[in-house]
Amino acid sequence: MINIHDLDVKELENLKENIKTVKNNKKLTYYNIECSFDIETNSTYHKGEKVAFMYIWAFGIADLKIYGRTWEEFQSLMELISVIFELEKDKRILCYIHNFSFEFQFMRKYFEWTEVFAISERKPIKALTNLGIEFRDSYILSGFSLAKTAENLSSHSIEKMTGDLDYSLLRTKDTPLSEEEMKYVENDIVIILYYINEQIEQYGDLHKVPLTNTGRVRKYVERNCYYTNTNHRKSSRGKYHRYRKLMQSLTLTTSDYMIAKQSFQGGFTHANSHYTGQTLENVTSIDFTSSYPAVMLAELFPMSKAEYVEVKDTDHFLELLKTYHVIFEATFTNIQTTIEQENYLSESKCRNIEKPITNNGRIFRADKLTTTITEIDFSIIRKAYNWDSFNISNVHIFQKGYLPKSIIESVLELYKDKTELKGVEGKEVEYGLAKGMLNSVYGMSVTDIVRDETDYINDEWESTPPLIGNEIEKYNEKKNRFLFYIWGVYITAYARRNLWTGILNIGDDYVYSDTDSIKLLNYEKHLPYIEKYNEVIIKKMELMCDYYKLDVNDLKPKNIQGIEKPIGVWDYEGTSEKFKTLGAKRYLTLTDNKLELTVAGLSKKNGLEYMIEQCGGNYHKVFDYFNDELYVPAERTGKMTHTYIDESITFIATDYLGNSTEVTTHSGVHLESVDFTLSLSKQYANFIKQVMNGYLYVGKQL
Repeated sequence: MINIHDLDVKELENLKENIKTVKNNKKLTYYNIECSFDIETNSTYHKGEKVAFMYIWAFGIADLKIYGRTWEEFQSLMELISVIFELEKDKRILCYIHNFSFEFQFMRKYFEWTEVFAISERKPIKALTNLGIEFRDSYILSGFSLAKTAENLSSHSIEKMTGDLDYSLLRTKDTPLSEEEMKYVENDIVIILYYINEQIEQYGDLHKVPLTNTGRVRKYVERNCYYTNTNHRKSSRGKYHRYRKLMQSLTLTTSDYMIAKQSFQGGFTHANSHYTGQTLENVTSIDFTSSYPAVMLAELFPMSKAEYVEVKDTDHFLELLKTYHVIFEATFTNIQTTIEQENYLSESKCRNIEKPITNNGRIFRADKLTTTITEIDFSIIRKAYNWDSFNISNVHIFQKGYLPKSIIESVLELYKDKTELKGVEGKEVEYGLAKGMLNSVYGMSVTDIVRDETDYINDEWESTPPLIGNEIEKYNEKKNRFLFYIWGVYITAYARRNLWTGILNIGDDYVYSDTDSIKLLNYEKHLPYIEKYNEVIIKKMELMCDYYKLDVNDLKPKNIQGIEKPIGVWDYEGTSEKFKTLGAKRYLTLTDNKLELTVAGLSKKNGLEYMIEQCGGNYHKVFDYFNDELYVPAERTGKMTHTYIDESITFIATDYLGNSTEVTTHSGVHLESVDFTLSLSKQYANFIKQVMNGYLYVGKQL
């Protein structure tokens, strides 16, 4: 890396001469070259107040890598680049930053920002300076940490360096950095330079690279829905108008949107309370292959506008459930679980709850509650609870049908590419793209269509609640819309239903579940269920293929070894010698003499290393150590608290070498290690105690 004070301007001038420019359809011109930026910061205290400041920055463009120690130096470099490259509002250089929101908080008062696009307050994903330099977030583009991004590179080889920069040591702009520390700083921008270089190769031009990872699949599927080839409109006019007509028939009212939003739930993650806190042996893991994409292929979805229905009686309601997709509000009185192993209803998705008994956030019983659900949810509730009475209201019904053929074909193509290209030499880029896009299909489908408007004005963040009616109108009229919000609601509902077929059938041997996977005892005993489920899901998808005249072999592409990998089926993931859970997102496994820890809020690697040390390397003792009130000290958690600082301050900072320097920082993010205590809530601990002592009983199924 070159110190900014040693930079020869001719290097930038020569670089400019060798970089071509490209234009997008908005007549914006971009230099078609990779560019990245990164900073290293310190967090400390001054007079008892938290302060944070930058002590070195690194900037890369093509093969040129430059560093400096102050923001003023970086400002000067940006101004120089703006002049040499003749940048302006419509002629830009794109510079990528991994986790841009962090850097933006430090740099935001040093530049004049003409455009800032943010997904929420303090979460910008792109921002344009008046110098013609546009910063973008490479993290939200890749969807991975810097280390994982480096690991996923295909035509370049580099690893994220660790251990060479001790963040506990206070440094300032005057603190000398060792050769190893400088390599660490340089390494981070090189990873992003390599990554963006591969993106340019993949898309041809930089302006074609999407803004976000979800944007990749969104563009891909949208193109498949509206166009027959890359020439687009002329040869695709018929297809375009047919799909546009379909979207015009799938519109929402404000009432439709509100009830759909209320009924939306994510994946189901929970533990069997009978096994919480116990160390179990021979626990098998099974999971669905591409659960959400498979649902999109196999199931029927709402394919009409909503119709509001006044339900006459129970028979009328049950007939609606058989014929239509139905979203409705339900009020249950004296609702009580009928099964031992699990509870379906989420306390957070219920309201007006009276005298509930809850199982770690799930309803075991209640005198009364109201919730908004789909008929898919209701089918599970009928098998898992009974009740004295229930009332329904606000009933919205939809006609049923398969998702559009273009969406089905897109999912099949992505799954086929992911399966066939995995491990194939020379196809790493294509494999990575297909895998990432397949994983983003679900996210694309459930993006909320009504969100707060976030603006950055006069160095301040402002969030404005949207006018829902206006947003719904914009959504309905959007020319390139290719999705229907209600579809996302049903994708997750079907996936939960599929997971719950396992929970219900496995019974007492069910141990733990997480969205698309189950951990269970006595695996071989439950093979008949697994085989039957797989048979049914494949048959469903074959019926869809027959309907659309698609090749059924696309449902089961072969991997590099020539083995068929059918989508949507239960897949055996291995058996752990030992398993212990302390609730949702809290479990420890020993598989093939390898320990793995999953605890929300705690670094898997750091937390496990600490526990192993405390147990003298004895893996079996680690299971005893992993219990209620587990404590990991701050310096070992790998967990940081973030405090945003918006006020300017000038103070004297003394680095770890004893050198004192005047520091001025206008804004920043203070990072501080925080300890971790794993504790079961008193309510959950009491629930488990009552279950173990036989004080809670289940009702009889309806």
